[in-house]
Amino acid sequence: MSAKHLTMPIPEFIVELRRHIGHAPLWLGGITAVVIRDQQVLLIQRSDNHAWTPVTGIVEPGENPADCAVREVLEESGIRAVARRLAWVHVTRPIVHANGDHAQYLDHVFRMDWVGGEPFPADDESLQARWFDLADTPDMSDDMCRRIELAGDCSLDSPTVFETAPS
Repeated sequence: MSAKHLTMPIPEFIVELRRHIGHAPLWLGGITAVVIRDQQVLLIQRSDNHAWTPVTGIVEPGENPADCAVREVLEESGIRAVARRLAWVHVTRPIVHANGDHAQYLDHVFRMDWVGGEPFPADDESLQARWFDLADTPDMSDDMCRRIELAGDCSLDSPTVFETAPS
């Protein structure tokens, strides 16, 4: 269940927290699911800012991040996928959402393999969902490009990248 605010749903557990803390910063677990099929990557065009990105989402309380990635891909694109590798763990910059909520995410970037289905905007978080050649993606932020680069590595034995602050 999620509550609506503008064009992006807000998970119920966050709605409940916001009742108590208002727009104060929240530290949340997040996922980025980089789904690969042959030499193509699944991208969605977000309904809130119209940016093309891999599927992203918020980990629900008690949910395994890999399971979250599988769930979010199906919910946002109609694609069935399986998590193959944790490619990158990093902390996002603090963001202020359109509704004024402040958040920062511990993002888990997963290499996902396509299992079945053809992409379509399966919920109101996406305007479009489609495959792009890895070598010919639309304009995206440097951060999203890095997520695809690290997860798109063909070797499933590649190590996970852990982003740490300079000491």
